[in-house]
This record gives sequence, structure tokens and C-alpha cells, in this order.
Amino acid sequence: MATDHIRYDVLAQAALRGVVRTVLADVAKKGLPGEHHFKITFNITAPGVRLSDRMRAQYPEAMTIVMQHQFWDLRVDDDAFEVGLSFGGVPERLTVPFEAVTAFYDPAVQFGFQFETLEAAAAGERTATTVEKPAAPALPAAASKTSALSAPSAIKPADPPPRPDGGSGGEVVRLDRFRKK
Repeated sequence: MATDHIRYDVLAQAALRGVVRTVLADVAKKGLPGEHHFKITFNITAPGVRLSDRMRAQYPEAMTIVMQHQFWDLRVDDDAFEVGLSFGGVPERLTVPFEAVTAFYDPAVQFGFQFETLEAAAAGERTATTVEKPAAPALPAAASKTSALSAPSAIKPADPPPRPDGGSGGEVVRLDRFRKK
């Protein structure tokens, strides 16, 4: 296989993080539309992540936040977002760089992204996958103590099922057959 000097995997990951940035910036200006809400998982140990020592002790590797009913003061810039959330009745202010985000999921439309860690991307592995209508929710409803999520294998089109007559090609159909005469 040829070497990918362009690094499409890294470019795709940056583009998908741009989608997360755009969505959050829009919500910061206009609020959440309709039934949309977000589950965002991020790497606690990533550079630039700011949260209380209490939260770091409770979630030492990764954390999933839910932005639905009770969040406030969402601010989004080019590199990170800040948001106020309540954890066990205690208000907290979080700062999360987009590079720290490992998953973004909108349960209202069952659409999301999962990213591999930056170390995996630097090693040249697959980095981003779009997830549409997963069989089960990609992220738990509450904050998770699991380590950062990694992207599943790249999605490939399935091979067509074998034909009953043993053939492998398609049948050519003339459109004239269906025209009214």
C-alpha cells in the first residue's frame, strides 16, 4: 500500500472537529434547537483541559458530559470550548480543547463522531470515523470513567451478495421495456 504523504486521516479528523466547533458555536449564540443535545467525551489528560481537582480525581482518564438541560455560559473559540455544568449539585466550569475531544454524539438524530487519540494519529493509524444511526448509543448517558474511545475500522462498502444463479455481474435492462407505447 502506498504511503499517505498528504495524511488524509489527520485532515478528516480536523474537519470533523471543525463540525463540532461549528455546532457548539451555533448553540452558544442561539441555544439548542428542537430536541438536539450532545454527549461529548474528552481526554482529561490532554493539554489545555481545565476542570476541578475533584472532577480529575473522579474521572482520571476520560469524561463524558451531557449538554442538554442544565448547562450555562457556553463559550467557543477556535481551539476550545468552555461551559458551566453541575455535577452532583456542584457547579463546575470546564475548558475543553477540541483536540481533547474523543467523541461527539447527538442522540436526538443518532449522529456522531468518534476520534482516536492524538498518539494514534501521530503513529499514522486511522483517526476519524463518522457514525450514523448506531445500533446502540455510542456513549453512556452519564459521565464515564473509561479510557478515551478509539475509532472503529474504516467503513467500507459491503460486497454484493452472491447471485443465486452463480453469476457475478449485473443484468443489463433496457429502459425501453418500461416505456408506455
